[in-house]
Amino acid sequence: MGVLNVTPDSFSDGGRFASLDAAITQAEQMIEAGADIIDIGGESTRPGAPPVPLEEELRRVMPVIYALRDAGKPLSVDTRRPEVMREVIGAEVDMINDINGFRAEGSLRLLRDSDCALCIMHMQGDPQTMQQDPHYEDVYGEVRDFLAQRCDDAVNAGISRQRLCVDPGFGFGKTLEHNLTLLGQLGNMQDELGVPLLAGLSRKSMIGKLTGKPAPERLAGSVAAALFAAQQGARIVRVHDVAETVDALRVWQAAASAAQRALIAPQ
Repeated sequence: MGVLNVTPDSFSDGGRFASLDAAITQAEQMIEAGADIIDIGGESTRPGAPPVPLEEELRRVMPVIYALRDAGKPLSVDTRRPEVMREVIGAEVDMINDINGFRAEGSLRLLRDSDCALCIMHMQGDPQTMQQDPHYEDVYGEVRDFLAQRCDDAVNAGISRQRLCVDPGFGFGKTLEHNLTLLGQLGNMQDELGVPLLAGLSRKSMIGKLTGKPAPERLAGSVAAALFAAQQGARIVRVHDVAETVDALRVWQAAASAAQRALIAPQ
């Protein structure tokens, strides 16, 4: 999943793709590099970010959606507002990626009669306050239980489980240790929840804390995190650096396949 931020204030690439032409060019480059999904976001959700007015979020994302509908790849929209969800469903997007886990009133009811996929993410608090003092008694258990309950809520609202995927929400109300605990147990979460798991680690502060690098210099750390997440069972990795991540995944998958063939080959 290639990240397409059409915002002026994203933590990693704010303003670079805010114009329609720049956004289209970036999407085309990510598709050429091997992206399977383009995730369009019109509201920065970095720690401390203020909410964006509804009209402004729509102004940012709708022209990009219409411009990319025939690009040949599924489109995802990163939003937590039911009003935006309604508009992008009408524009026939393929997925809605909600950092708020579709907890806004009417979200699930609105999506029941559509056929788009839903990515349910965990977040403690909200973007303005989430990193002030994150606390859990059991971060893995609490995140897993939240995601399991939201999946059940979606199914009870009439949404097929086959339309769902989940995201543990790295960096959204979590310390470095919380993030590492979740990353190390992604495989267990994938198995226990029984729906595809999305991992969004690219350029995040946890990479910066581990490497000492600012956001634009976190490529190597981000690729390593994506590879580990895939090895643990993540079905989707959400990344800024598509070409480099695709190359790394191809090499890893080829090597893993060769190792598997060696294990089962007759002696």
